[in-house]
Amino acid sequence: MALTLLLATAALAQTTDPYRVVGESVTGASEVKQAGPTQSKLDFQSSDTRLVEGFHRAKRQAMAYVFDNDPVGPWYEAAEPGREAFCMRDVAHQAMGAHALGLARHNLNMLRRFAENVSDARDWCSLWEIDRYNRPAPVDYQSDALFWYNLPANFDILDACHRMYLWSGDIAYVRDAAFLNFYDRTVTDYVDRWGLGLDQIMMRPRLLNVRGIPGNKKFQSARGIPGYDEGDHQYTVGGDLLATQYAAYLAYAHFQEVRGNADLAREFLKKAADVRTLVNTTWWSQKDQSFYLRVNKDHALEGRGGGNMIYWGVIDDGPGLKSALTNAHYIESLYRYGDPDAARDRLLDIMTPGRSRMEYPEVPFSVVSTVVNGVMGIRLETPSALLSSVEGFWVEAAVQTLSGLGTKVAWAELRNLPVRANEITVRHESNRQTTLTNQRGPALIWRAAFPGTHETLLVNGRPMKARVEKSFSWVRVTVGAGGAVAVATE
Repeated sequence: MALTLLLATAALAQTTDPYRVVGESVTGASEVKQAGPTQSKLDFQSSDTRLVEGFHRAKRQAMAYVFDNDPVGPWYEAAEPGREAFCMRDVAHQAMGAHALGLARHNLNMLRRFAENVSDARDWCSLWEIDRYNRPAPVDYQSDALFWYNLPANFDILDACHRMYLWSGDIAYVRDAAFLNFYDRTVTDYVDRWGLGLDQIMMRPRLLNVRGIPGNKKFQSARGIPGYDEGDHQYTVGGDLLATQYAAYLAYAHFQEVRGNADLAREFLKKAADVRTLVNTTWWSQKDQSFYLRVNKDHALEGRGGGNMIYWGVIDDGPGLKSALTNAHYIESLYRYGDPDAARDRLLDIMTPGRSRMEYPEVPFSVVSTVVNGVMGIRLETPSALLSSVEGFWVEAAVQTLSGLGTKVAWAELRNLPVRANEITVRHESNRQTTLTNQRGPALIWRAAFPGTHETLLVNGRPMKARVEKSFSWVRVTVGAGGAVAVATE
């Protein structure tokens, strides 16, 4: 399976009405009993009616996968349809869309289920897939010695926990013993047990920790797949494994900052930097002007990749960026790296009935997150607390916006987006003006960014000196409780 929306939709399914709201007969959750459907307040409007229609179809479909009254606790489907389950990879990649839809408590419960199931008996893996009865899904698990597992999963979940902590502000992510144990085990014991330290990873064997127990050959060969590519049974390291490891180290460092462990935070910021250096040097093919895809069974780099490196922010904005983007399979990367028109066209293609598997849960959740993070360009800026004494003005999370409307969309507005203790509305007028309304919650810090070089930006009509970084200009402003601020180019 792939990391994000596009690869999740690679296998297209033709149905009479592929955007219907999936009910019990399709999902297989025929015995799920609920008091009533969970509702979402998130709303999106735009001059581009196709984007609006596609968003609301995806929202309705995603919310049809949400359940509350099962032994596992609040959950949403995040696996192959009909399994009544959620798997680590899909939850990590659906979590942002779920949060935007108001499902923070579902994310917390599901991520904690993965965290609490990490164990020495499974070589510090968790359960790849958990069903609504709070059991390991039988299709992926036979015993602690025989189960299905993709090695990026621990890293992906650690990163997802960090992202959901930032977006929700829920202190359980930094205090709950199950989470803390999972974080610690993932960046230490898990790395050691599976040969993922930078002094080992390039020469690690394909299979490790094989118990020699007679059983299902499928599980024996799949207990520790070194990437999300499940079709190739020969490679030893996938690029996505390093990408998620990098993200996990950064997440762990930030958790340690929050907990006041400055020395440990510095150690893992250094480890993240070392992974980034490895990717930007060893994994770059000067000849092909792209990043390699994997390390093969002979421990040689091969294939052409790059999309996953961009998505996780591992690569530098160096000579390989344009080439890697050419082959990227991630819409958000196109938004993030400056090609919103191409991203919109690809997103509309995915939104078109019959063009993608909307019955696959990852797809509608990913459409929602792409509208939030891509079309609207809303992200959370998380500066290092370790730099606060040098640069000042530190807050744990500031809202950052950068319009992804491009040249084809006149305006767009996203309403009722939950951000920690706040709900916000963001409205873009093309790339010229953005208004942020703090609908509910305390004052927040907003970094309003615009493409191009601008000496000043207008804040509620008054010029303010802008900061310029690469090809963007931005100002940092405070938006009070119940207030609204408009920032525009001159």
